[in-house]
Amino acid sequence: MKTYQLAAVSSPSLVVECGGQRVETAVIKNMKKSPNFPGSVLFIKLLPKDEMYTPPIVVKVIDHRPFGRKPVVGQCTITSLEEFRCDPYVVTSEGARASKSEFQFLKSTSYNHATQPHFQEKETVDWWSKFYASVGDQEKCGPYTRKGYDTLKVYDRELENIDDFKGLTDFCNTFKLQRGKNENGDEDPTVVGEFKGAFKVYPLPDDPSIAAPPRQFRELPESGPQECLVRIYVVRAIDLQPKDNNGRCDPYIKISVGRNTVDDRDNYLPNILNPVFGRMFEMTCFLPQDKDLKIAVYDYDLLTRDEKVGETVIDLENRFMSRYNSYCGLPQTYCISGINQWRDQLKPSQILENLARLKGLSKPRTEDNGTSLTFNGKDYTLAQFESNTEIHQHLGPPLERLCLHVLRTQGLVPEHVETRTLYSSFQPNLSQGKLQMWVDVFPKSIGLPGPPFDITPRKPKKFFLRAVIWNTTDVTLDETSITGENMSDIYVKGWMPGMEEDKQKTDVHYRSLDGDGNFNWRFVFGFDYLPAEQLCLVSKKEHFWSLDNTEFRIPPKMLLQIWDNDKFSLDDYLGTLELDLRKLVPPAKTPEKCSLNMMDNLEIVTPDKPTTAKSLFAQQSVRGWWPCSIEQDGKRVLGGKVEMTLEIVSEAEADERPAGKGRDEPNMNPKLDFPNRPETSFFWFTNPCKTMKFIVWRRFKWVFLGLIILIIVVLFIAILLYSLPVRANYIT
Repeated sequence: MKTYQLAAVSSPSLVVECGGQRVETAVIKNMKKSPNFPGSVLFIKLLPKDEMYTPPIVVKVIDHRPFGRKPVVGQCTITSLEEFRCDPYVVTSEGARASKSEFQFLKSTSYNHATQPHFQEKETVDWWSKFYASVGDQEKCGPYTRKGYDTLKVYDRELENIDDFKGLTDFCNTFKLQRGKNENGDEDPTVVGEFKGAFKVYPLPDDPSIAAPPRQFRELPESGPQECLVRIYVVRAIDLQPKDNNGRCDPYIKISVGRNTVDDRDNYLPNILNPVFGRMFEMTCFLPQDKDLKIAVYDYDLLTRDEKVGETVIDLENRFMSRYNSYCGLPQTYCISGINQWRDQLKPSQILENLARLKGLSKPRTEDNGTSLTFNGKDYTLAQFESNTEIHQHLGPPLERLCLHVLRTQGLVPEHVETRTLYSSFQPNLSQGKLQMWVDVFPKSIGLPGPPFDITPRKPKKFFLRAVIWNTTDVTLDETSITGENMSDIYVKGWMPGMEEDKQKTDVHYRSLDGDGNFNWRFVFGFDYLPAEQLCLVSKKEHFWSLDNTEFRIPPKMLLQIWDNDKFSLDDYLGTLELDLRKLVPPAKTPEKCSLNMMDNLEIVTPDKPTTAKSLFAQQSVRGWWPCSIEQDGKRVLGGKVEMTLEIVSEAEADERPAGKGRDEPNMNPKLDFPNRPETSFFWFTNPCKTMKFIVWRRFKWVFLGLIILIIVVLFIAILLYSLPVRANYIT
């Protein structure tokens, strides 16, 4: 209730008026301590029976103030009673009686999770495997589905908007209270509070001698406050409204219930509109005082005030009191260990026994050591539910498993994730994004619940890709030397997409005259990898002015390129090779068997011709020849072949078996010797002697020999002429 005339509403009573009849509840002495009415059931006779002529019900809240003042601080009008009509002779379970608060008589037999055995098996799956298996993402769920573990229901809307659960208002409805008429006599639509109550309308007999039908609401829970433990699981957000100039958002979670607030600002996620939060929060509240749980998403700002993206509000009292067991969804199977360990305070057999009592049914009867059960006149067997179910080591006793299967046939809320729309007070009818989450509510009077789920986002593991470039062959001879020879100065460049800043390249094999290159050179690429999702996690700044890194999830691939080195112009690109490390193309054993068809065959997969690609993470190491291609005239042509070894090692293995880049120390695993290149492989500018030997002499040796012979002949003739005797002529 909002304040009225600058004073808080502290001692209200409720007046119900209909057709000239008027009834009033007792006064709530202290609304802050307990906003429930001490006497909850009112009875009023209405005329007539026909819905068309039935007058509306007017509900007024009156605050009892000093000096006898009793102002009306809120009211609402219920125009139609059709939805409240019922048959008073039909025995139904009232929502409050089926609520968790009625289970207190079982307090002495409540389930103690700590006494149950716990298997120490190292699981290869996590809660996210369960989530992705539930939404049908088989690539990210790993072997979870194959193990036969539970899945959950992922609703695309709020739990209270699911038709099967009737808005979770089966115990009582929530009516918005308005101020009424203002000083000018106009209706004031401002909502000033809420009234929670239930109506049941039924006919009375015309003959007064006939006994009146039984009164309704004969058994209600205690109206005192209940201290509860609330677990809020926030899974992820979808399509948040951008709040930053870059069209993105830096979201974090803020939760409040009653006077308790949790601010998760330190764990904001930068530059993202679809964040995976994976956060679980535990809070304590008193119901019904702290019934409204508010989950808000804020945008983190360093220099200005954080802006609220949107908020969603959950009525915890409705979930706690609903007969659909919405306080804690029912899983598919009863497990006493593993990631699906039972988390409710009561075992399935206890919940089923209470359900039978509250519905006026006989107690469930079990036979055959708990593998068969009779409930509500029907017989159930464990084999009926688990005939096609994978039996694993985490399952509990047969009786509890069978009781849980029977409970799941009663229309109760299953284990779920709901999708809630976020709204802003500035644009109350416009979605600001969606939040996938769920809430568990446990009364502390019954005892401790089971362990919470660990929904922490998956952490990447550090891996290293080691690629040893041994040789190349059939490389395109892109250059023509000054002597007219076709040649290429070959080197190989490699990197992993998304990590281009870590590009590496070999040394240069100069003057390859036949397309062969020898390198013995090692590339080492470190990367963060999510094994369950088979994706690399890359975190880097998008721009130099960005304050935070942005995370990207990309497939683990390796790009390799062959280049021709040029000293006085741009290097020439000769061919490329792209390898997906998850589906690695098997290499050829010899260069003769290496062709572009190897890459084409991977793309054509039929039932008769399955792919031969295998994950390098499973093989760990492979060696052979792969083809490099280049685009020419719209077609792919062979640009060269490369022989290399690819190896994936974990961080621990890298410490045990170190290896340096190139041929640097530690030069081991394997040790790389300097390549045995032919003598013709050299850079002419730094090797004048070899230039004379392998370029000038090899190309022009006959010219040089001819010139030498010619010079020798000329010298011989000149000397001969010079040495001939000269005859002197004497004059007498």
